[in-house]
Amino acid sequence: MNLHEYQGKALFARHGVPVLKGMPCTSVTEVEAAAQELGGAVVVVKSQIHAGGRGKGTVYTSRDRAQVVMEGGVKLAKSAAEAAELASKLLGNWLVTKQTGDDAKQVHTVYVESGCQIAKELYCSILLDRAVSKPMVVVSAEGGMDIEEVAEHSPEAIHSLHFEASEGIHPHQARSLGFAIGLTPKEIPAFTKALQGLAKAFIEEDCDMVEVNPLVVTADAQVIALDAKVSIDDNALFRHPDVAGMRDPHEEDPAELEAKERGMAFVKLDGNIGCLVNGAGLAMATMDAIATYGAEQNAFPANFLDVGGGANAEQVTLAFKLILKDPSVEAILVNIFGGIMKCDIIAEGVLTAVREVGLDRPLVVRLEGTNVEKGKKLISESDLQVIAADDLKDGCIKAAKAAVAWRAQRAG
Repeated sequence: MNLHEYQGKALFARHGVPVLKGMPCTSVTEVEAAAQELGGAVVVVKSQIHAGGRGKGTVYTSRDRAQVVMEGGVKLAKSAAEAAELASKLLGNWLVTKQTGDDAKQVHTVYVESGCQIAKELYCSILLDRAVSKPMVVVSAEGGMDIEEVAEHSPEAIHSLHFEASEGIHPHQARSLGFAIGLTPKEIPAFTKALQGLAKAFIEEDCDMVEVNPLVVTADAQVIALDAKVSIDDNALFRHPDVAGMRDPHEEDPAELEAKERGMAFVKLDGNIGCLVNGAGLAMATMDAIATYGAEQNAFPANFLDVGGGANAEQVTLAFKLILKDPSVEAILVNIFGGIMKCDIIAEGVLTAVREVGLDRPLVVRLEGTNVEKGKKLISESDLQVIAADDLKDGCIKAAKAAVAWRAQRAG
């Protein structure tokens, strides 16, 4: 689960990471009041969406980018009135950044934050290095830039180290990274405090990733998290009900959210073959197989969908509905291995779902496992147009060909 910047900073502050004072706002009136309360010569008005690169993004009046409102989703304001004017151009409009891709995200909240005198901009992130099963901290003196650009043009500017999750980052580790990126002895203590706080937040809040870009050094040698990009492990949210309450449904795909609420895993992809599979590992293998055997027909997976090992007719029906909401789906491949749930039960669920949903696209079904012959018989004797597959390769090839035929039929 991703957090907004202001939510991430609340977690940072809880673990001793210095942040500036700020207030989330959902209306122009709230923004003007917040700017007045914060005072100071400058405040920053920041759009809150789950994507990086907001400062270099473009604001549009609509999702289809019909009209540009302004450049940049992070703006400086020298008065409360100016902050309110900027907020009026952000709230309710749509922001496109490098990380939103071809899509646009609507701005429902802005964060009004105090300014500070920046002497240096650093980059810092903490993530899990699965190759060694340890957290890893990554820092660079070239903050404010995409880390990918730094890695490409100045790889020597990036420094990293692993640390033990049970111990956090030791002071000597933080100091070594600080000196490696050119900090002065006067700046090292504040950097060490910030880095240890970020590591503490990463571990105790069960984060997948913590990123601060930029982590700034001020003119008086303080180190402050000027940004916060935080991702929480969904599997650990039961331990953090307060964090779970921070979920923003506006930022999630409706189909993915609906599937999650019904105990299924669904992720929208860019292909044209809808996948309905029981088991996460089998679902991954199915997507790989479609990409391998369907590439010649320009067929690729349109989604990851795991209905679970104990899928029933109700879940299968919902799965079909989720897949069919995607207009890019040109054929559906059902790949079921009957273990806990027998193939004949799954076949009945598939047929029931097809009758209820009213399928308008080709459907290929591959069954294997317990009671497979009973399942295949149910499908072959049904009055529905279902294409049976002998194995996964056969299913992928048939789904790809069916998609091509369906596309041609619609075009002609």
